[in-house]
Amino acid sequence: MTGGTKRQKDMRKALRVLLPRVPMVHAEAILAAALAGHLRHLPPSIALWQATSSYIRHELTDYDVLLEDGYERDAARFFVLDDMNAVLEDWGSQKRLDPDEES
Repeated sequence: MTGGTKRQKDMRKALRVLLPRVPMVHAEAILAAALAGHLRHLPPSIALWQATSSYIRHELTDYDVLLEDGYERDAARFFVLDDMNAVLEDWGSQKRLDPDEES
């Protein structure tokens, strides 16, 4: 993960600050999502946070299973919030998801 555009370099730097202990396999997936075209209008730190929260929610929790079981989106998000924050803590993030904020 070296070289690239200024935005890619800024994104990698922001990733190291936000998630200092994230495993490389997850870091690469999060970085790819954060660099997606639909997030290009956002500052790197915000695009990275959105990509991180989405990645954790869909890949590392039961969120999609809850949706398939008929839970509404907000309810499913509520039930995976603690699991998501545990992942953020494991990865060394100082930031946490707040149940009162939309991510």
